Amino acid sequence: MPFSGSGVLCTVLVLALWRAEEQRAEACSCAPVHPQQAFCNADVVIRAKVVGESELDSGNDVYGNPIKRIQYDIKQIKMFKGPDQDIEAIFTAPVSAVCGVTLDTSGKKEYLISGKSEAGGRMHVTLCDYIMPWDSMSPTQKKSLSQRYQMGCECKIVRCPTLPCEMRCPTLPCEISAPEECLWTDLIIEKLVYGRQANHYACVKRADGSCSWYRGITPPKKEFLDTEDP
Repeated sequence: MPFSGSGVLCTVLVLALWRAEEQRAEACSCAPVHPQQAFCNADVVIRAKVVGESELDSGNDVYGNPIKRIQYDIKQIKMFKGPDQDIEAIFTAPVSAVCGVTLDTSGKKEYLISGKSEAGGRMHVTLCDYIMPWDSMSPTQKKSLSQRYQMGCECKIVRCPTLPCEMRCPTLPCEISAPEECLWTDLIIEKLVYGRQANHYACVKRADGSCSWYRGITPPKKEFLDTEDP
């Protein structure tokens, strides 16, 4: 029996909705992460230039489809965290929909790159890792990579909700629940993912075991900010 016009339209609509749902399921989604938290979560954090790119086959998925990966050949300038050997190559997914990262391969641009360690002097990165052009980082961020971020890895940076606080209750509902936490409010106050706290502050542990925001180039002393005034 031939299909009716309405039946064909229904089939097309179902297929379109299924494809749209599939694309949403495959899309890469990452929650904002403070640079210090990204440093602490990463296996490897380096400063490097990308000098080459190639596409590699990495076997097949469960359906028999080929799995591709992009290999970036790099020149490591400095390692801030990682194995006792230089990183020579970085791997990532081929497209941003599955969290693949696109990097400048001219060798003229320096990056701060964080990611997961792989064997043989290699690492894997995704859009959820903290990857920034070196020239766009603040002096405080660059200085903190050598010591201060590591000092604060026992602390926890808590992100303030993204909805306007006044939509939830009359008073600010953004607060820490433990002394080891620092409240990250860039998105709610400045409407920026990487605002003042991300660019100029580190969450470090104090002598009493609590954590608080600290700003400055010199090593932490007594000048700590209260979490209510980040």
